Amino acid sequence: MKLLFCTTALFFAALSTASAQVASHQPTGMKMNPAPASTGAAPAVSSMQVSGKPVVRINGVVLTDRDLLREMFDLFPYARLHNGFPKAEEPEIRRGALSMIEFEELVYQEAERRKMTIPAARITQAEGVYRRKFQSEEEFSQYLKDEQGGSEQRLRRQIRRSLLIDALLKLEVNSKSAVTLAEVRDYYEKHPQLFDHGETFAFQTISIMPAENASAEVKQNAKKKAEEMLKKAKATKSYEEFGLLAEKISEDDFRVNMGDHKEVAREKLPDEVVRAAKGMHPGQVSDLIQAGSFYFCFRLNAHVPAGRKKFAEVKSELTSNLQKGKKDGLRKNLNAKLRTNAKVEEL
Repeated sequence: MKLLFCTTALFFAALSTASAQVASHQPTGMKMNPAPASTGAAPAVSSMQVSGKPVVRINGVVLTDRDLLREMFDLFPYARLHNGFPKAEEPEIRRGALSMIEFEELVYQEAERRKMTIPAARITQAEGVYRRKFQSEEEFSQYLKDEQGGSEQRLRRQIRRSLLIDALLKLEVNSKSAVTLAEVRDYYEKHPQLFDHGETFAFQTISIMPAENASAEVKQNAKKKAEEMLKKAKATKSYEEFGLLAEKISEDDFRVNMGDHKEVAREKLPDEVVRAAKGMHPGQVSDLIQAGSFYFCFRLNAHVPAGRKKFAEVKSELTSNLQKGKKDGLRKNLNAKLRTNAKVEEL
């Protein structure tokens, strides 16, 4: 019984704490005032420690730390909330941002070389969409002053540049990244091991959990409470009814989520849970299970035997993944091609 209790206790503990861990970052000393989250606008230049210092020259065109920082914010938007970038990650973020602004400038120059055009009406439309991201005309005017030197024509030139970049990427990457159903099925058939899965169970629990060192009287009362709990649990007729009961009387951490443990692999479950679940149908509630001083029952919501996912189950996600891989490859190849005869000088 001691081993049974330990296994079950570890099972509950592992699942309870896994979702509670959050990453923390120590920001750098860079100071800036974040833009309002609802606007999507870049923070004012005057509030950042940027000087317009050149960071890269591409075929004679200079990009500055202002361009670099803007791209770094796009890659790591939480920097606005943390007043800087995580020290450990900042070099990688900077490297990624530098590569991106280089790539975009090369794409823009290629679009100009091909004499691609954007209708004036399309630029006006895009400008209107951009302006509506600001909460007020005053906020937009401040942005125009800080970021565009007060020039709306300069803003329109930047919008045209962005639209040209999008147009060329659509032509050379997006339009060529589609995958056919035949390609998706062929990948599925050639990589069967990727779609194998183990046995899983989805369930909800209601638990009564007195302390292991509690008095005999407390443990006896806990047993009575558990027996009453089981009667109520057995009387429930749906996921929602069982879940509401769990929220009301359960003492495990999953009570805040209607007792739902979602889908759990067989190897992560105590043997007594697996044995009980194998004799149940979805929608049934187990008998009372004791592990040490703990008592619990569970509602089985689904049991998926080990096997291979059918093509129909994975088709949508697999199509998306293959298309993303193809798109990434096309972007990489385009970047390499554009750099072949370009002069890129990191300063």
